[in-house]
Amino acid sequence: MSALHLLLINASARLGVSGIHPHGSHTRRLTRHLVDRWRAVRPEDQVIYRDLSREPPSPVTAEWIDAAFTPPQRRDAGMSAYLAESDRLIEELRRADLVVIGVPMYNFGIPATFKAWIDNVVRVGATFGFDRERAEDSYWPMLPAGKRLVILSSRGDTGYEPGGRLEFMNLVERSITLPMSYIGLTETYCIAIVVREELGML
Repeated sequence: MSALHLLLINASARLGVSGIHPHGSHTRRLTRHLVDRWRAVRPEDQVIYRDLSREPPSPVTAEWIDAAFTPPQRRDAGMSAYLAESDRLIEELRRADLVVIGVPMYNFGIPATFKAWIDNVVRVGATFGFDRERAEDSYWPMLPAGKRLVILSSRGDTGYEPGGRLEFMNLVERSITLPMSYIGLTETYCIAIVVREELGML
């Protein structure tokens, strides 16, 4: 059995782990549990850790957009520098066979740091193709096939699940699965827990 690459992304603003640290993150607890169980069964697999709170991705700028939409052969050194972080994040995603994301619900959606990560990895000519002349399929995914995505989330109330009373207000899973499927991650598993706390982030 060949070794797999697992990319673990934590998006919670809380750096601690619930059950271990005061006011720790519940999604970090979920991702730690999954990875510990995974490594117990498959110790030969490599785990790449990306903590978006400790290393928040840079937001997309006008310079980034200009560089991304310039053909690679025409980019100068400055343009390449603007895309260097995006290149690193995309390479991590390309190498990964399994992507595990720990993402709490903040104000019905995802943390800003995770949105910045999405904006850096969903990039024309790198993770998706675009050709206006192809009328039927002008967009297509460019990531290698066969990747799987696991989304581990936490919420402060019930009813956000499919068919629930607050499903229409849950923007977490959709804001991840839509852009990820757009670039090629179509096999997705979502698990969410409900956290009963008076105040605070998840």
